[in-house]
Amino acid sequence: MKYIVTADEMRKCDQNTTDFLKIPAMVLMERAALSVLKHIRAHFAHKEPRDVTALIFCGVGNNGGDGLALARLMADAGYPVEVCILGDKTRSSVGWKNQYDILQHYNIKIRTNLPEGEYNILIDALLGVGISRAISGAFEQAITWFNSHQGYKLAIDIPSGIHTDTGAVLHCAVKADTTVTFGFLKRGLILAPGCVHAGRVICEDIGIREKSFLGKKPGMFTYDETMAQLLPTRNPLGNKGTFGKVVMIAGSDKMIGAAALCAKACYRSGAGMVKILSHPDNRGPLAMLVPEALFGTHEELKDSLGWADVIVFGPGCGQRKEMCECLWYCLKGSDLPLIIDADGINILSAQKEFLEVLQEQGNGGRTLILTPHMGELSRLTGTEVSALKNAMPGAVKYWASQWNCTLVAKDAITFTGNANHSICTSFKYNSGMATAGSGDVLTGIIAGLTAQGLCGFEAASKGVAIHALAGELAAESRGVHGCMASDIADAVGSIL
Repeated sequence: MKYIVTADEMRKCDQNTTDFLKIPAMVLMERAALSVLKHIRAHFAHKEPRDVTALIFCGVGNNGGDGLALARLMADAGYPVEVCILGDKTRSSVGWKNQYDILQHYNIKIRTNLPEGEYNILIDALLGVGISRAISGAFEQAITWFNSHQGYKLAIDIPSGIHTDTGAVLHCAVKADTTVTFGFLKRGLILAPGCVHAGRVICEDIGIREKSFLGKKPGMFTYDETMAQLLPTRNPLGNKGTFGKVVMIAGSDKMIGAAALCAKACYRSGAGMVKILSHPDNRGPLAMLVPEALFGTHEELKDSLGWADVIVFGPGCGQRKEMCECLWYCLKGSDLPLIIDADGINILSAQKEFLEVLQEQGNGGRTLILTPHMGELSRLTGTEVSALKNAMPGAVKYWASQWNCTLVAKDAITFTGNANHSICTSFKYNSGMATAGSGDVLTGIIAGLTAQGLCGFEAASKGVAIHALAGELAAESRGVHGCMASDIADAVGSIL
């Protein structure tokens, strides 16, 4: 996994690296500059260094110190480079002062005013992760100049003007083609709109490692393992019962696609058996779409729960009285892991006593997974969508704790929360995944992983990661315009 840190978590990690691990700050600064130089060389590999003009904007903190070190290294490598310094030098950091003193021995033009010329590459080393107030004055002017001029644009650590913890634009912010960050991803690089300003994000190892947390892990992570590493171990001598039985209350007399997609994805993710309980008219169509699945009607719910290992409730099932009664029985009449999606979420929103029972069940240790998109989460919490988005991922952690469940808040950037775990996020997303049925595929994947024995949080968070990778593969094959949910479900099998 990869940790994603706040500004405070990163500061403590930096400090622990120098104070406890005894790696000098100047060594880290030098490594940071070298890693940026590596990417500059790769980007301009088709040109001679002498033909690549560079301008580096430097503040007077450690981020600016990285920029000064980079200027020296670029000059040594033959790049024509200039430095533009903004800020009060008398308030500079120790690292910045050391790099500035070294730079005096190099024939590098240092300016304090904005130039009039053009450059092949513009480098942002103005503010770094510490900024939390609105940008103004000379820094605002420099960022405006930076964004309005041509050239390849690279930000060091985080684009200046982006809030490290929230991704918010602090009045104005650098718009980079590439951001080279160090040690760990920062939240502002993956949260909107910071992720847009960051461009392509490259995280470099400069010697700040997980041990620098001194046992206090950050509050957010993402998966970077291969799918083979994330999946549960499969018994080579197992049978269809070994890998779990899933019952799905899904589909209605006017909707069968959600049930079919969910069941197909559940099989693709490794479940042994799937039984769909739906409207009687759906038996024939579902048999054609997913011939592997068993079929039953809602009257068979009690017996089916006795057969199953996992319950899925909601995809395409509607909210009529019969469905409310089925969900009530799933809550009160069973202690099996329960995944609630789509119309199941809407029933919880409309029937508050259902939500109270869910809280009681979760408090008793039952595995409960809710998978709302932003609109459904808004109805469930009574909070405006915009307010939820502005408060992510804290809102996910809060409501997951309130409801004693694992909560998957689906959006372009999806967050999975649970009271006992760090927040997991997946930001591998493409617009091809914004298609009807994509959420049903995700629910099926999570159900398949739960059936194979993963705990609720693992099944949900790893399911989101698998779903994202499948979406990437489907988009590569079909293109983002032509990608459909069935392509994502099929890609799950390819990924696994």
